[in-house]
Amino acid sequence: MTLSILGARVIDPNSGLDQVTDLHTDAGKIVAIGAAPAGFKAIRSIDASGLVVAPGLVDLSVSLREPGYSRKGTIASETRAAAAGGVTSLCCPPRTKPVLDTPAVAELVLDRAREAGHAKVFPVGALSKGLEGEQLAELVALRDTGCVAFGNGLDSFRNTRTLCRALEYAATFDLTVVFHSQDRDLAAGGLAHEGAMASFLGLAGIPETAETVALARDLLLVEQTGVRAHFSQLTSARGAQLIAQAQARGLPVTADVALYQLILTDEALVDFSSLYHVQPPLRTRADRDGLREAVKSGVIQAISSHHQPHERDAKLAPFGATEPGISSVEVLLPLALTLVEDGLLDLPTLLQRLSAGPAAALRLPVGELRVGAAADLVLFDPKASTVVGEQWRSKGDNCPFIGHCLPGAVRYTVVDGHISHEG
Repeated sequence: MTLSILGARVIDPNSGLDQVTDLHTDAGKIVAIGAAPAGFKAIRSIDASGLVVAPGLVDLSVSLREPGYSRKGTIASETRAAAAGGVTSLCCPPRTKPVLDTPAVAELVLDRAREAGHAKVFPVGALSKGLEGEQLAELVALRDTGCVAFGNGLDSFRNTRTLCRALEYAATFDLTVVFHSQDRDLAAGGLAHEGAMASFLGLAGIPETAETVALARDLLLVEQTGVRAHFSQLTSARGAQLIAQAQARGLPVTADVALYQLILTDEALVDFSSLYHVQPPLRTRADRDGLREAVKSGVIQAISSHHQPHERDAKLAPFGATEPGISSVEVLLPLALTLVEDGLLDLPTLLQRLSAGPAAALRLPVGELRVGAAADLVLFDPKASTVVGEQWRSKGDNCPFIGHCLPGAVRYTVVDGHISHEG
């Protein structure tokens, strides 16, 4: 389909483009920014006056729940929710049933994502078989099937020697490993950040050192093995400092943060609402401010939703018995725009952390606006607002922001030149 987007503010953080102009697509590619090519005829034109056109958002962690957990979400439902949040490309973690540790499971995910057509899906394969931390998964076969990186989530390896051998193997084939650094023993049984709020509520705590001890070990192993590493879901200011020090030493490391960690703190737990039960936990205001500064400086180059939809029953038990996670991909762009509203980031920098930054972290061929690139776009109205929950597409409504009025509204999401969301 040929498409013309007319009179929009076009922002491409990758090239520094920021001007009011037109953009034209054909056969799934951007064919012109500015005047249309000679002989070009658009099947559809969008009057985008007052709208911003940017690269479609790239989300590095969206749990699709399929296969195995369809009561929580499906590939169709969660990619539809992602498109409503302005996301055109997403990575799904390997915690499915069966675990995403074989080419057959990867092919199933990719096939169903193509059938749905709402967003591009890039699977993250399991680093170990069954995520058990004992035997290496079929990394090369998974890469050849379409996995873009490999990780074990919060399921740590049984011993450091095995992890080191896995990293050496990954480095041999130039594979990217995604770390969720949390010490299993220090975090065992914990429900909230170990601090004043957890003590007041009588909740078992997870200390900051659960992250920093594991992070320091992982960074040393990265230095020893030379593996490309991405550190996901940072929660502490000190953790961000360790990443900055590693980058200053020239280590090939990148990092992301869950958007809700830049908004919320452990003070949100005061009423025992299970909607704020996440792992790793919400931490202090000082940690949130440190993470914000790391995002601003570029030490953390990617903001992700870390979307984890749940069925309603999963959040109805007492706090400690509920399942952790927030359904958040559907509000990724409006929620992120609060960081511009707060004066932390300007709009082009925010869009960089949501598109080109995450794409570069995992070497994904997306996240930019240029002639010849895939026509993956988000069009949004920065002056409008979104009331969260008025329309809800995810199967999981475990979102603490439902009912909130957020800045900005996604009007169109375009994937390979086709409109996958119109709002």
